Amino acid sequence: MQRLPIAKAGLPYIIGLSALLIVFGFLGWAKITGFTLILTLLVINFFRDPERVIPRVPHAVLAPADGRIIFAGKVFEDRFLSKDTLKISIFMSVFNVHVNRIPFSGEVESVNYEKGKFFSANLDKASRDNEHNAVVLRIPGGEKIVFVQIAGLIARRIDCWLRPGDYVQQGERFGLIRFGSRLDVFVPPDSRLAVIQGERVKAGESILCYHQTNGKNDEAGSLDR
Repeated sequence: MQRLPIAKAGLPYIIGLSALLIVFGFLGWAKITGFTLILTLLVINFFRDPERVIPRVPHAVLAPADGRIIFAGKVFEDRFLSKDTLKISIFMSVFNVHVNRIPFSGEVESVNYEKGKFFSANLDKASRDNEHNAVVLRIPGGEKIVFVQIAGLIARRIDCWLRPGDYVQQGERFGLIRFGSRLDVFVPPDSRLAVIQGERVKAGESILCYHQTNGKNDEAGSLDR
């Protein structure tokens, strides 16, 4: 059976708007019917969830979100890793697919939700000050990767379906942020960057960087259990 290409989280919104559309159309309220139709189409577009072809490339770290690269460089990550890292930030506009995907296979070590402000997600201060949900992932070889869902100016709800101890595979869906937001990814500093600032990427398909495995033969698509 073919999967419906709409995120389940969006179905209540779509069903509710569709019901209103039918009522307003039946009553003959042309202007409000037209407005509701446009709004319904926009919501359907926002919650679309297309299938993706996951590249099985050894050591590749995939984009966890659709959007535009707004930062790619080395920083000191002081909240979850306390070490130098390569940070890659992806800004999602309201027109992007907002379903998030796992960037690398591994075991979820922790899921850290923190309330915060709602600055525009493309601002640097959004990484630290905005409401966010950070996932710490232990990958084969013992290294860790952190990916952070960050709420934006309009986004007011972060969904994450992961729990500590979960074993996850690269490219799997893991969450959703509603109505414009940002994803930050922190990887080991010796990772080889594969994107540039301003480049557009797709969740589960685009390669952000290549993780160095210190000579081990682990692959991004596999996990020792």
